[in-house]
Amino acid sequence: MSTTFDHPPDTDSCYRALLARDARFDGVFFTGVRTTGIYCRPVCAVRPPRRASCEFFASAAAAEAAGFRPCLRCRPELAPYAVQQNLAYAVWQRIAAGALNEGGDDEGGALERLAAEVGLSSRQVRRVLLRHFGVTPVELAQTQRLLFAKKLLQETLLPMPEVAFAAGFRSVRRFNALFVSRYRMAPGALRRAGGDGIEDGALTLRLAYRPPYAWEQMLRYLQRRATPGVEAVREQGGELHYLRSVQLQGGQGWLRVSHLPQRGQLLLQTAASLAPWLMPLAARLRSQFDLDANPTAIEAQLAGDSLLAARIAAAPGLRVPGAFDIFELAVRAVLGQQVSVAGATTLAGRLAQRFGRPAHTPFPETCLHFPLPGELAAVPVEAIAGCGLPLARARTLSALAQFANAGGLVFAPGTSLADVVARLKTVPGIGEWTAQYIALRGLRFPDAFPAGDLGLQKAASGIEGGRLNEAQLLARAAAWAPWRGYAALLLWHEVQ
Repeated sequence: MSTTFDHPPDTDSCYRALLARDARFDGVFFTGVRTTGIYCRPVCAVRPPRRASCEFFASAAAAEAAGFRPCLRCRPELAPYAVQQNLAYAVWQRIAAGALNEGGDDEGGALERLAAEVGLSSRQVRRVLLRHFGVTPVELAQTQRLLFAKKLLQETLLPMPEVAFAAGFRSVRRFNALFVSRYRMAPGALRRAGGDGIEDGALTLRLAYRPPYAWEQMLRYLQRRATPGVEAVREQGGELHYLRSVQLQGGQGWLRVSHLPQRGQLLLQTAASLAPWLMPLAARLRSQFDLDANPTAIEAQLAGDSLLAARIAAAPGLRVPGAFDIFELAVRAVLGQQVSVAGATTLAGRLAQRFGRPAHTPFPETCLHFPLPGELAAVPVEAIAGCGLPLARARTLSALAQFANAGGLVFAPGTSLADVVARLKTVPGIGEWTAQYIALRGLRFPDAFPAGDLGLQKAASGIEGGRLNEAQLLARAAAWAPWRGYAALLLWHEVQ
């Protein structure tokens, strides 16, 4: 059975995965059972249906468009996404994060905006989604809204209107009608099961991933690079938790992320004030913590190299740490030029302290909001240099802030890694290493590879018997494509 998942598997493979409850396929396909009218994840604990009763779908939206309703036991809304590097999945990710919510029940205007953003006509967007998922953009958006509302109903005690609005509906009546039509039950029927509710002004949600997950390695990596005052990693009761302040689409608050290894989930606790932005917030965290990676497929590709095999065995489920905010990450990358990790962290803290704003959170470690691009762009270069930076680097940060404020860090789906790197390098002071690093951690290109990094060259030299230069490392890394970014993390953990 293939484990690369470049395309949805054939129906026989789907059924074998269903019988084995194979977690590698969780989110890759969904099974509709004709005798019950319900669709499930391949890891569902119910008794497997007969092969003749099954229909297999590449997405939850396609299953719902065929008339199936979600299983209340395995909860399809918890499935990790089967993210692929193509235009259709990139558009789907934007819709899953709420790109069509702005238009309310009339998605026409929002669809036109999304189409313009991705560089297509609305007709082309419809054609792309129909070809890959068998559903229209509106059907896909409705499914994502309903599944997210179902998640909120089962995991929180938010009032019904807030559930509807947080899931992207602009009318409670429309939400109720569509929920009953699709799921054949009223939203309140799920609410009676209760949820984690609101405790001490916090909401809780669960975010699933495909095991294994190298949580400690992820948190230790983030801990060394956390911007003081903005984010932190706290150790409590032997467990590591990620904390940060949040400013998102006009909303402000905080979040805390913990690990639930027995469930294969992360637990998100966030300020109740962020309830209207829960959908994009969850999408950002899925990206930051690389929850949609398929470690089995990635490691199968990389383990064939003796340089990486032992590292994989020592840290199964290693992910690429992302960023909650790409501008923060880009600033951090510039600060990291030609200084140590600890030095760059200190500089980031000074920048946040001098030019950020106070944040109200329950954690003393996260008392600041990082400056927004427009805010930093308005700061004189000399003032930025006053944080302890060379004047040339301060100019780069000012140029980066202006670039980001003008939309330079927003890329249309389908933009190639080469084009992204080339565009980033138009910012004075940003070279190949910095651009590749931003592409890897901030823009989630799994094949981005900062081969000029001295740490990578040092780690690679352990097997080769001498230090590799950039060209030699690139030649060695060619066999690691399209997962060179994950190979970089394996090597970095060797030396950091």
